[in-house]
Amino acid sequence: MRDRLLLGVYLAAVLAATLVHAIPLLAAGLGLVALLAWRRAADVFRRALLAVLAFNLLVSVSYVILGWLRGDLAWHYLLLMNLRVLLITAMTFLLIARINIFKALAFSPTLSYLLTLASTQYLGFRRLYQDMRLALTSRTLGRPGLRQVYRHGAASGSFFVEKALSNATESAQAMRSRGFFNDPA
Repeated sequence: MRDRLLLGVYLAAVLAATLVHAIPLLAAGLGLVALLAWRRAADVFRRALLAVLAFNLLVSVSYVILGWLRGDLAWHYLLLMNLRVLLITAMTFLLIARINIFKALAFSPTLSYLLTLASTQYLGFRRLYQDMRLALTSRTLGRPGLRQVYRHGAASGSFFVEKALSNATESAQAMRSRGFFNDPA
């Protein structure tokens, strides 16, 4: 019951964070997340920053360039967008640390089933990634160079995309054969 309640509070907080357009309120939300995380606040914010850094940097730089070229750069909006993304991501990492998502979704057999499918996919991909990393280490004399790391990353990414598509097709067929989808086809 506690996990389900916290999940509901989290969903309401995410909705509120998307509706708030005041920077001081979003900053206060970050402060509240830091208070709730207490001793783990540094870990929660470190993980949140690492998760959003590449995406926010790309979007922010693109926005600044476009705004500068058009002459209507709005720093307020840029700060608002970055604070909002950071707040929602930090809340998500705090939620992950505080609840058992399987207990929170236990009220719905369908959601539990989907969560089980997603978690098995995640565990499988994590094991494959660790195997690939160990393979790179074992086949390289010394520390891998930047060029080798990029090649390995590209090959791994391509493999994971193909594997994800294959797994999704297989899962969809298995779910359809068990009557999960109610389509007339």
